[in-house]
Amino acid sequence: MPSPLAHGIAGLGVHILMSRDGQEIRDPWRIGVTVGAALLPDLDLAFQFVDGANHHGAEFHGIGFAILAAVAGGLVFRLLGWRRPLACGLACGLAYATHPLLDYLNVDTHPPIGILALWPFSSSYYKFPWPIFMDIGRTLTWTGVVHNAVAGAWEAVVLLPLLWAAWRWRSKRLRGSPWHEGSRASL
Repeated sequence: MPSPLAHGIAGLGVHILMSRDGQEIRDPWRIGVTVGAALLPDLDLAFQFVDGANHHGAEFHGIGFAILAAVAGGLVFRLLGWRRPLACGLACGLAYATHPLLDYLNVDTHPPIGILALWPFSSSYYKFPWPIFMDIGRTLTWTGVVHNAVAGAWEAVVLLPLLWAAWRWRSKRLRGSPWHEGSRASL
């Protein structure tokens, strides 16, 4: 599984791409909710403390929960009176979906190997044959810490240019849109 750093960068990328204007991009609540949705599937790691079994990569990593995150988010944001609640819900669902995508693209050394990416539509585990990301160790040994630091650095090398590209694309779109602050374009 990739580190929380990778999942957070992916969630931030979704936030940037789904924001319509500068106010939405800078909204700390929207940032927090979208990044939080990208990190949420790893709550299944806590279930190991309950029964000792590895639940990582199971149902929480399926498309069903991503859809649930989008629907629940849209409803909650509508009840809270947020601007564009359906877009916020969609951003949550997409950010949630980045998590299983990144987990699919990594080295997996903890059985069961792979993730239930298509749950509830399929109970098969899926694993990318040519991993891009390194596995993150779950032990606090010196070797494990060094390995995790190297893995995190690699994730940053791969994902930060994508985040930068999303920022540049969104910035150019905002400059040419009627929603850009200071723009003289009329609606």
